[in-house]
Amino acid sequence: MITCYLKYVIDPYQVKEFEQYAKMWIPLVNKLGGTHHGYFLPHEGANNIAYALFSFPSLADYERYRQEMEVDEECQQAFEFANKNKCIISYERSFMRPVFE
Repeated sequence: MITCYLKYVIDPYQVKEFEQYAKMWIPLVNKLGGTHHGYFLPHEGANNIAYALFSFPSLADYERYRQEMEVDEECQQAFEFANKNKCIISYERSFMRPVFE
């Protein structure tokens, strides 16, 4: 299993828009073969940092997801939403191997 860890720098004045974007992606990742573990929005501390975690059975499955998302209409609508309202300033993507036991 591989877990994608995303750290976002978001516009602190557009947290509601980012939350709407996040809610778009959770079912899309699940639809395309992943398991979404949620988005984590600012509460205390930094007001412009958010995180997301989602897993795939393998890196190959994640790569398939990336290919499918490029042609999926709902995924493209989610990207367009973020680009239109500029709620995301930047992001970092890392891959982790989870340990559960």
